[in-house]
Amino acid sequence: MVLDHPPELTHEQEQVWEAILPGLAQGAAGMPTTPYLLHGVTGSGKTEIYLRAVAEAIRLGRQAIILVPEIALTPQTVRRFLARFPGQVGLVHSRLAEGERYDTWRRARAGVLPVIVGPRSGLFTPLPNLGLIVVDEAHDDSYYQGDFLPYYHAVTVALAYARFSSAVCLLGTATPDVTTLYRAEAERWKRLSLPVRILAHRQAVERQVQELGLKAPLQVDPGEGETTALHLPQIHLVDMREELKAGNRSIFSRALSQALRETLAAGQQAILFLNRRGTATFVFCRECGHSLRCPTCDVPLTFHADRQRLMCHYCGYQRKMPRTCPACRSASIRQYGTGTEKVESEVRAQFPQARTLRWDAETTRDKGSHEIILAHFAAQRANVLIGTQMLAKGLDLPMVTLVGAILADVGLNLPDFRAGERTFQVLTQVAGRAGRSILGGQVVLQTFQPEHYAIQAAARHDYDAFYRQELAYRRGLAYPPFYRLVRLEYRHHEAGRAEAAAKSLAEQIRVWMERENRTATEMIGPVPCFFSQIHGQYRWQIVLRGPDPASLLRGRGLPDWRIEVEPPSLL
Repeated sequence: MVLDHPPELTHEQEQVWEAILPGLAQGAAGMPTTPYLLHGVTGSGKTEIYLRAVAEAIRLGRQAIILVPEIALTPQTVRRFLARFPGQVGLVHSRLAEGERYDTWRRARAGVLPVIVGPRSGLFTPLPNLGLIVVDEAHDDSYYQGDFLPYYHAVTVALAYARFSSAVCLLGTATPDVTTLYRAEAERWKRLSLPVRILAHRQAVERQVQELGLKAPLQVDPGEGETTALHLPQIHLVDMREELKAGNRSIFSRALSQALRETLAAGQQAILFLNRRGTATFVFCRECGHSLRCPTCDVPLTFHADRQRLMCHYCGYQRKMPRTCPACRSASIRQYGTGTEKVESEVRAQFPQARTLRWDAETTRDKGSHEIILAHFAAQRANVLIGTQMLAKGLDLPMVTLVGAILADVGLNLPDFRAGERTFQVLTQVAGRAGRSILGGQVVLQTFQPEHYAIQAAARHDYDAFYRQELAYRRGLAYPPFYRLVRLEYRHHEAGRAEAAAKSLAEQIRVWMERENRTATEMIGPVPCFFSQIHGQYRWQIVLRGPDPASLLRGRGLPDWRIEVEPPSLL
């Protein structure tokens, strides 16, 4: 809901706002400002700080850019800006027609639109007097453009743009990425904290109570004025190894099944999170071990029950599910793993009263599908929403009292130095979708690795413990933020050519390193990439690690190579 007037700030919000206000004034006077890192738990009121900062920038005669991970996945955030600044907000995103995009750019350049909201491309809107850049969910990988040139990270660009413009750069997140937080501490950025989740402005709470016919079960602190606070949801960690020992072969633990049953009986809603699409993760033969893979991408094919087809999620290749193994002709070929489609079918089988919606890349291909699915769920036309990482971004659904992570450790063992960090971030973000109303909430994390530090920290809502452990891990393995990385990738449709090119460049790099006495720089590889073949092209990579590995490549033309400085992933 949209409030009739801006809510009164909590004590913590007031402290944050008082710290930001001088920076906006300094920037308006043409003085350089230090970046701000706003670390606030999910539901702590970060958006209200953004709104006030924008209002102050406008009052000072300046403009603002608000970056969100994706417009379609952050509809409530976007609506709040449109409501607070009617007629002053321009939306910039890839789904706009060329004419719409041109009109927004023209009006922004003329100063008619003082506020621009959009994904990373919004940074390039020509504002004549930029005073504020807000990066919401600043940890999100979608801020990195790695699909086509130029490769860049929007956070890095935002920091530089703000410095050049004497503007305030405000990075907001519940789970700061380790490298950014370490840099903030080293460079003495202004780190701000919102450690308390806010239930809502009292006006909104009273309306919720009236609509639900309930009595608010919370003690309202008179010192907090118009705002009611709320605890983060309780998280239950379930060891799926123990479930198997107890004879439970279901994808739902006994704890999650019971929680789902109680949630549905109470007329409330649940979110089930799984970072996989389809019905089966892979298909292989139990007789000879042969797995069915894409012929052009060399990745496992995923079975989709609704189409009765095997699909590649990289190039779109499809084929029928074979009755026998293509390698040994055995009939022992089976589908294994769990995907969103399978979770949906299991929910319907075990809970006939459930009305399900699935939110993943398969169900959101059409224009406007994100908004339609979210609108249906918000209107309670469904009571169980099943989806992938999209669920972790910007959803505020008051009737959701249960979040279940089917496999909390998916992605934890990928050969990438940020695997643990990504797992912690997504679990923390998804858990934050539960208990955002007077109804409260709970989270069930199912895992086969409950002892892992990322899982343990997520279960306790303990970012600081995760940060300390992750820093120790990175320091021991010489990864960022203690060393810098450059990733070079070569692609070719002939496997031999790709391998030969990678080995040839590796020899050349060794010569350059010896010639320049680069004893502190290390070369890793050349090796095939984790996904060794994509779109029919074989991929090889070389990783340079050291104090400044990018300087080794300056002035040396490598036109056939994809070069990423500080890559977010090594996959």
